[in-house]
Amino acid sequence: MKNNELSQYKKLLIIVDMINGFVTEGALADPEIAKIVPEITRIIDQTMEEGGYVAFVKDTHHEKSKEFESFPPHCIKGTREAELIDELKPYEDLGLGISYEKNSTSTIFAKGFLKDIESMTELDEIVIVGCCTDICIANLAIPLKNFLNENDRDTKIVVPENAVETFNAQWHDRNEWNLMALAMMKQNGVEVVKEYKTETDIRYEWDTLS
Repeated sequence: MKNNELSQYKKLLIIVDMINGFVTEGALADPEIAKIVPEITRIIDQTMEEGGYVAFVKDTHHEKSKEFESFPPHCIKGTREAELIDELKPYEDLGLGISYEKNSTSTIFAKGFLKDIESMTELDEIVIVGCCTDICIANLAIPLKNFLNENDRDTKIVVPENAVETFNAQWHDRNEWNLMALAMMKQNGVEVVKEYKTETDIRYEWDTLS
């Protein structure tokens, strides 16, 4: 998409690393992450209905990736691990939004990502969902908030608690790391909410209660 077309969007939804290598198969997969999929698809549909833009971020490494010195080999380009999970792939196949591939834990450095953010001059809101809360989500939300602040852009970043998740391991307690990551993002100016609701949702709830 051309930069002048990106400038029209006021809302951006970024889905981070909802790929097979973190959900269904491979050394770093945790099937529990799949529990956030229904909420993510709901937010995708809502974003498209409201005329927002959707971005899919996919961990995609080459076989000698430097990151493999810190993590087991995973999500190698051309394998199923580097593909979106089946529930989300139809959105990508239909060309709804854009996809970015990253070779690190931070989407900020994915080719073309920051340039596109710069082009989206009318953005009021960026919503970030996916995994893992304490790694790739935090490594996007915090530096992206810093970038927006540095350039005096009035764009809020929202992270819904029920649409992000991390993995569980003997040395990595899921609940503990989720809480720490969410607190760290909030401390850095990210708007952390229980669930994502728009003004339309809130007005509807108010009308129902009235």
